[in-house]
Amino acid sequence: MAVVAALLGGVTLSAGAEGAIAGDGRPHPSHGLQGVGSASLAGTSAKELKSYVTDRLSKDRQRRAGTLTVTPAPAPRTTVTATTLAAPSGTSALVLYDNTGPYGHLGELYAMAIANLVGHFGTATAKPVSAYTAGMVEQYTSTVYVGSTYYGGTVPDAIPAAFYQDALKTAKPVNWIGDNIWGMANAVGIENFKKKYGWDPTNSYYGTGGGVGNINQVTYKNQQLTRKIPAGFDGGVLHPALSGAGYPQVTELAQAKDANSGDTSPWAIRSSNLTYVGEIPFAYVSESDRVIVFEDLLFDALAPATAERHRAFVRLEDISPKADPAQLRAIADYLYSQRIPYGINVIPTYTDPKGAYNNGVAETITLAQAPQVVSALKYMLQRGAVLMNHGYTHQYKNVNNPYTGTTGDDFEFFRAHVDASDNVVYDGPVAEDSTVWAQSRVTSGLNGFTLAGLPRPTLWTTPHYAASATDYKVFGQNFTARLERSLYFAGTLSGGTVNPGRYIGQFFPYAVKDVYGTTVLPENIGNYEPEPFNNHPARQPADLINSARANLAVRDGVASFFYHPYYPVEPLKQTIEGIRALGYTFVGPMDLAR
Repeated sequence: MAVVAALLGGVTLSAGAEGAIAGDGRPHPSHGLQGVGSASLAGTSAKELKSYVTDRLSKDRQRRAGTLTVTPAPAPRTTVTATTLAAPSGTSALVLYDNTGPYGHLGELYAMAIANLVGHFGTATAKPVSAYTAGMVEQYTSTVYVGSTYYGGTVPDAIPAAFYQDALKTAKPVNWIGDNIWGMANAVGIENFKKKYGWDPTNSYYGTGGGVGNINQVTYKNQQLTRKIPAGFDGGVLHPALSGAGYPQVTELAQAKDANSGDTSPWAIRSSNLTYVGEIPFAYVSESDRVIVFEDLLFDALAPATAERHRAFVRLEDISPKADPAQLRAIADYLYSQRIPYGINVIPTYTDPKGAYNNGVAETITLAQAPQVVSALKYMLQRGAVLMNHGYTHQYKNVNNPYTGTTGDDFEFFRAHVDASDNVVYDGPVAEDSTVWAQSRVTSGLNGFTLAGLPRPTLWTTPHYAASATDYKVFGQNFTARLERSLYFAGTLSGGTVNPGRYIGQFFPYAVKDVYGTTVLPENIGNYEPEPFNNHPARQPADLINSARANLAVRDGVASFFYHPYYPVEPLKQTIEGIRALGYTFVGPMDLAR
C-alpha cells in the first residue's frame, strides 16, 4: 500500500474475520505495514523526496567541482561547559539532527527513528545540531548525528564548530549518518581528519561516473541485505576516499554492491571513535533491508558486551467473535505440540454495520455472545497463549475505511482510502480523535473481555498499526507494551504542535522504549499472505524465513511475525520449522522485553 508510502512503504491490511476469501472471490485485504516499498514517510514528505534527492545530488556535484559555497554556522551566543550539564544515568545517547532548509522537517523524523532504536539500550536525548554546545558529547555514552540537510548555497551550515571539534577530540563513540562529514574535515583540518580516521570526506561523493548507480544490495556479517529505492529517488551512498598507507586503517563494516556494474564499495566504515554510514537508511525499508546494519551497529556504541542471541515470536492475528473455534483449537494444538508460546490478538467486538458479509443485514457480535469462541480462547490460554488486545472493533463507524466497514478489514483509529492505482493512502486521524475518544474505545474493549470471563490483556496491537500520537499515548497508559509497527509524528521531539500530516513509520528488530514513552515489542518480518493485494506481492513461508535469515545480522535480534488462524496449519508449520532451522528460539511476548 502506498499507504505506507506514507508509512512504511508497503502495508498490507489485515484480513476480515470471516475468512480469507470475500464473497466476490477476491481475497480480503491483508495486514498493515508489511514493508516499506515506497517510503517510510508520510505522503507529503514522500512526495518531497524526489526534489530533496535532486537538490542533494546537485550540491554534491557542485562540491566536487569546487563551486559549492558554504557559510559556517554562527558562534553560539552562550557556552555551556561539560561540567554544567546533567549527565543522564546509565546508557545514553545524544541524537543530533538538522532542522534548517526547505527539507529541515526530515531531520526530526529520522532522529525519532534513531531515538526509538536507542530506546532498546537506554535513554535518548534528541535535539537540533544547531543547539549543540561545547563538551556535550562527553555527557553521553555515545553521540549520533544524522545529516539530512546538505549544507551549502542558500542553506548555511548549522553545525556549530564546537561539535566538529568535540567529535574529533572525544574518545566516546560517534556515529555519523549521511551528509556533512566533509564539513567536519574542513573545520578540523583535512590532514588532521585523515591522520585520525584514515580517509578524506572532502574527496568523497555520492555520485560516481555521472550518477549514483544502482546499489541494491548491502552485505553485512555474511547476510545479503536489500536496498530497494524507486528510480529517481535514490540519493546514492557516499564513496569514502581512503587515505591508504601511512594513515590509520579503516574497517569496512558493510559493503554496498551495484547491480549494474557489479562494483562494490563501503556502505559503513569505522576508524578510531568514528562510525560513518554512507546514507540515511530510514526512508525506504523492508523486512530484509540494510537498515538492519545500523540497528546492529548501535550495539557497538551502546552495549558492546552483548552476547549473540536470536529469538523468535509468533502471534495469531484478527481473532474476533466470528472466528472459527475449530480452527483456533487446531492451531493451538500444533503450537502446544511444539512447546511454542505465542500471542493471540483478539478483537472483543465484531461488527459489520453495512452487512458486507451478511447479505446486506447489519451484524454485531460481542465475545460474551460467542461462548464457543471464548471457550477456544481459554483452551489456547491453557496451552501457551498470551492474550492481547487488538482494538475495540477494528473498524470505524459505518463507512469504508478503506474497504467494507467490517471488523478486521478496516482501520479503527486512522482514516484511509484506496486510490485509482489500487494503493491504500493514509488520510490522517479520525475526526473525533482525542484522548477521551481513544480511551473510550480502549475501555469498551477491555470491558468486552471482562464480560466474556477472560483476563484483562496487558499487551496491545493497534488495528492496521495506524493511530495518532494522542492515541499511542492512551494505549501506553493502559497497557504494559504495544506489539506492532508504529507511526511517529513531527513535533514529538521538538515539543511543538504535533503535525498529523508528517510522520515516519518504523518497525524494530528488538524491544524499544519509544519517543511516546511506551515499550514497543518487535514485529519485523511480516505475515503469511498467499495472495497479492493493493500492489503488494504474496508473502509465502519462504519469504518470512528469508527475512528471519537477514535479521540474524542483529546480534540480539528477534524474528517476529503474525499469522491469521483462518489459514491452514501447514504454512505456519513450514514457517516455524524454517525459522527454527536458522537457530532461533521461540519465546513468549513478554520475554521480548528482556
